[in-house]
Amino acid sequence: MKKVFMSVAVIAMMAAAVACGSNNSKKAQEKAEEATEQAAETISEAVENAAEEVKEAAQEVAVDQIDAAAEAAKEAVKGE
Repeated sequence: MKKVFMSVAVIAMMAAAVACGSNNSKKAQEKAEEATEQAAETISEAVENAAEEVKEAAQEVAVDQIDAAAEAAKEAVKGE
C-alpha cells in the first residue's frame, strides 16, 4: 500500500509540475505579446513625431528660401 501511495504522490507531483510549467509558459507568452504591442505603439509614436519634425523643418526651409528670394529681388530692384 505504501508503494501505491508513493507512486500516486509522484504522479501528482509530476502533474503539478507540468501544470505549473504550462501556466508559466502562458504567462510568458502573454507578457511577450504585451511587450510587442507596447513596442509597436512606441514605434508608431516615434514615426509620427519624426514626421511632424520633418514637416516643420521643411516649412522653415521653405520660409527661409522665400525670404532669401525676396531679399535678392529687393537688391536687384535697388541695383537697377
